[in-house]
Amino acid sequence: MNKNEHMNHWLKNAEHDLDTAESMFASGKYDWCLFIGHLVLEKALKAIYVYKNDNKIPPKTHNLLYLARKSGVKLSSEQEFFFSKVNDFNIEVRYPQYKHEFYKQCTKKFTELNFLKIKEHYQWLKSQIK
Repeated sequence: MNKNEHMNHWLKNAEHDLDTAESMFASGKYDWCLFIGHLVLEKALKAIYVYKNDNKIPPKTHNLLYLARKSGVKLSSEQEFFFSKVNDFNIEVRYPQYKHEFYKQCTKKFTELNFLKIKEHYQWLKSQIK
């Protein structure tokens, strides 16, 4: 793949995941909505990594803060805090010892607020690719 194809691969997958997260929200599967929302941001960051690092393979990690750093994305302290929080959405759905507590936390209001922020950050990340 050339650089544009590689970037578009990550962005196309992020868009697919965004659509999936919307479906999860609409069906009341709020924990999974936020889990998939994490993947949206992860894939956008990996597209930026490819863009800024001459088509290199992005790091094999789910850590949004690490990906942002490696991709040269400058985050405000507020954005760092939010990305750290979204990192937890990834972990808490994956591991049984956290899953039940996270499920209880994911009310419609909690999910709606965080999913809206995920979508805003996703648009901002896409704008980083010129």
